[in-house]
Order: sequence, then structure tokens, then C-alpha cells
Amino acid sequence: MLKIGDKKLINAWAFYDWANSVYSLVISTAVFPIYYAGLTEAEGFANADGKIAFLGTLWTPTTLYNYALAFSFLIVAFISPMLSGIADYAGSKKKFLKGFCLLGSVSVMALFFFTGKETLWVGITFTILASIGFWGSIVFYNAYLPEIAHPEQQDNVSAKGFMMGYVGSVILLLLCLVLIETSVFGMYDKAIGSKVSFLLVGLWWIGFAQITYRRLPNDEKIALPKDNYFKKGLKEISQVAKELFAYPELKVFLVAFFLLSIGVQTIILMAGIFGTVLGLPVLNLIATILLVQIVGILGAFLFSRLSNKIGNIKTLKIIIAIWTIVCFIGFNLTKETPNVDMYFYVLGALIGLVMGAIQSLARSTYSKLLPETEDHASYFSFFDVTEKIAIVIGMITYGFLISLTESMQWSVLALAIFFLASFITLSMLKKTKYVR
Repeated sequence: MLKIGDKKLINAWAFYDWANSVYSLVISTAVFPIYYAGLTEAEGFANADGKIAFLGTLWTPTTLYNYALAFSFLIVAFISPMLSGIADYAGSKKKFLKGFCLLGSVSVMALFFFTGKETLWVGITFTILASIGFWGSIVFYNAYLPEIAHPEQQDNVSAKGFMMGYVGSVILLLLCLVLIETSVFGMYDKAIGSKVSFLLVGLWWIGFAQITYRRLPNDEKIALPKDNYFKKGLKEISQVAKELFAYPELKVFLVAFFLLSIGVQTIILMAGIFGTVLGLPVLNLIATILLVQIVGILGAFLFSRLSNKIGNIKTLKIIIAIWTIVCFIGFNLTKETPNVDMYFYVLGALIGLVMGAIQSLARSTYSKLLPETEDHASYFSFFDVTEKIAIVIGMITYGFLISLTESMQWSVLALAIFFLASFITLSMLKKTKYVR
């Protein structure tokens, strides 16, 4: 069994980022949203008002897709604390990681069968299940961080995971773009190329995850009778909740993380739509997405090293300040802005610089603040729930302001308020042995 801090163990753990990040790039960001938009905008799919029927209700295609994702976030937020309690009590983090990974990868591959109006239910159902699989597995994956790396290693290790994720996802996205846009593999049908891409994502995800499974420690402790699972799980998570709120530093950090997540996750999810509103062609948007991923590798590396020198708190404040600048640049961009595509590339580069950095550093900072405990999955479930609720609130706030102002620019500017509040909250965080 590999010991904590061992390079082989750390590399195996980080490889799950390599495995799962193809979902967040190809499915959540680049290929599937475009495929979904193309199908739902096709002649005969929607009615004369541009709405589609699902579960007896008429929806605009974008609203239905956004609500499906929001529903998946709520499901994960609801079930992850209870499942994490069970995992900590029974020592079954790896089983839950495998289970959610299997659900996510199979659901992604099932999107292959979403081909038109008659199979809309396939697209929506497996969009929800794939999202639950991805975000559910992340809870248990993150929970391994304090078990595979010493506190002084965790900033660099967390960043390494995100860097590997960016590299792997860019490689597969480029392969998918070749499938979709060229005849190199003997096909030049964008729909077929997209569907084959969904199969590749699922196979890549579950295939490379096997590397992680082989190295992560087996943590089974107790064989539980079936009738005790939920009772013991709820008891475990309630105990962790009491412990968590007894640590002021954890409470302050979770508030700061909640506020910054509203801004960060909303920008990540809405960046593509914002680019469409600015009138940018699809290929320009995909080029920007690739730019974000490539710069993200550099950003995660640089800021993890900076945190080693000046500490997590100061580094997070610098990153949040850059996110605030992103909001102000976005606010000043319109369709009529001269060379708007170049400004959008600059915006993408800035987002890339701080996107992976803030996610990896937030994960490692939280891990460093944890007390001496074996209940890592339960503690990280609170971290995950905080992020999911932030996403839902961010999307609702963003959409409400668009309906109120009929402009995305004001919605983008409003996100700066959340970053400012997070900056102020972080200023209240007291230094600890490993967080300064």
C-alpha cells in the first residue's frame, strides 16, 4: 500500500482529473450544447413560437437545458451529504467514486441515441444523469486529497490535478473537432461526428479512471446491515455538521467560497452564451474555449507556486481581484464594440488564467483547514453542497437580471458584487498552521 505523499499515489489521484475533465469540456461546454442547439433549432422540432414540449409543458430549448442542469445540481446537493456520511462510516469512498463514475460515463455514451424530437427525453434524462455522475464522483474524489498528500503538498497536488484535466480534455476535444469538422476518419457529418464524440468521452472517462482505482487506498472499515445504511449515514453527517460549525475558520472560508462560486461558476456556464450574444461564430467560441483550457494549465501552475510563497489567503485575493476585472471587461463588451472578437479572446485568456487556479486553490485551502479527522467525504460534501447551491443562486440571479434589464452586460457586472463580498470575507479569515 502506497503511503501518503508518495508520487505514484499522487499521480494516480490526479489522473482522475485527466479522466473526468473531458465531460466538463466536451459535454458541458463545447460539443453537446452546440449539438443540442442544432437539433432543437432544426425545422419541425419546435413550434411556431420556438418552444418545445417536454413533460406536458412548453419550454424554450435553452431554458429546458438550463433547468435540467440546475435540477441535477440540486439532486447532488441533496444526496451527497447523506452518501458521504455512509462512505465515511463504512469506509466506502472508492465504491461511491466508482459508482458515480460509471453512472456518468454510461449516461454520456447514451447521449448517442439523442437524435431528434422523438428522443428529446433521452437528451434531457441523460444530461441530468451524466451531470449527477460527474459532480457526485467529484465529492468523493476531492475527499481523497488529505489522504494522499501532506498539507504542505496539497496546493501543488490540487493544481496538478486541474493541469492534467486541462491537458487531457484539450487532447480529446481536438480529436472530437477533427471528427466533427473534417473527413480524416472517413466521415464528414457533424451530427454523426458529435455522437461518436459522446461515445469517446464516456470511454475515455471510465477507461482512464481505472488508473486511479488501482492506486487509491481501499478504505473499507465496517460491513453494514442494509437497514443501518441511511441511519448511520445521517448520524455521521449530522456529527460532522456540528464539528464543522465549531471551527470558525471553516465557516468563514465556506462563506467566502460560496460567494466566489456564485461568480466563477456562473461565468463558466454562461461564457459561451455570452459569446453568442456578442455575435461570435461557433469556431471562434470553440477557439476561445481551447484558449481558456491552455492558459488554465499555466494559471493553475503559477498560482499554486505563488501560494507557496505568499500564502493561500493573499493568493486567493489576487485571483478574486482578477475575476472582478473580468466582470468589468464583460460589462463593457457589446455586439457593436470594434474588434469584439479580439476583446473576447483577451477575456478568455484572463478567465483561463484564474479559472483552474481558483478551483484548485479553493480545494486545497479547504483541505488544509480541516481538523484531524477520518470523515473526509462528509467534510467535502459540505464543500460540494456550498458550490452547487452557489451555482443555482448564480444562474437564477443572472437570469433574473437579464429579464429585468434585457441585457447580459448588467448581469455580468452584478457578479462583481459577489467577488467583492468574497474578498471582504476572506479578509476575516485568520491564519492557521497551514493557511496563511
